[in-house]
Amino acid sequence: MNQFEVLLWDIDGTLLDFAAAEKAAVRSLFTEFGLGECTDEMLARYSAINQQYWKRLELGELTKPQILKGRFEDFFQGEGLDPSLGASFNEAYQLRLGDTIVFRDNSKELVASLRGKIRQYAVSNGTIIAQTKKLRLSGFDRLMDGVFLSEEVGYEKPAAEFFDCVFQAIGSVDKGKVLIVGDSLTSDITGGNRAGIRTCWYNPAGLSNDTDAGVDYEIRSLQEIPELLF
Repeated sequence: MNQFEVLLWDIDGTLLDFAAAEKAAVRSLFTEFGLGECTDEMLARYSAINQQYWKRLELGELTKPQILKGRFEDFFQGEGLDPSLGASFNEAYQLRLGDTIVFRDNSKELVASLRGKIRQYAVSNGTIIAQTKKLRLSGFDRLMDGVFLSEEVGYEKPAAEFFDCVFQAIGSVDKGKVLIVGDSLTSDITGGNRAGIRTCWYNPAGLSNDTDAGVDYEIRSLQEIPELLF
């Protein structure tokens, strides 16, 4: 008998390499917007700003429209560029972000191998525009039993309400047999805690857990997942 019946997958940073997509999207748009070269150092500064903004979303301090525009306004301001470009740059970025698909740990083959053995759902705070394209180009939209995007659900992870909507949609399930897998302690793992389900922290870099998030399982590679399930 399977230990779990339902597997909730985070997308960015878990199944897909978000950093690679982010880097490719920002660099290509710098060229299109005539902003010159976007160096590795600039990308690192943007990534740090972006992460801070998403953390504030998870804490309920900002709305998604505020973070999407504000992160680029802050970034451009710091680089001596026109911050008023933030909104239009973000619009183009949402579309471009889905163009680069890099799978983590052969994730596509893993999800495909689990299909039919356990119900699998994508749960993401990413935007509808970006995630729909990523899921289509990666093939995950056809491999998953369902997709839950926060913009459609009406709540962001880690809110318990997000998971309430998921459970309402997928039907009756023993929460003790549900596992969420994600790279974010503050979004995926804290969300799992609030939902009353078990959690698996995907931590390939071997970072320390300096949060209050309760981790049931910790893995370095997604290929460890089958051992947890069966």
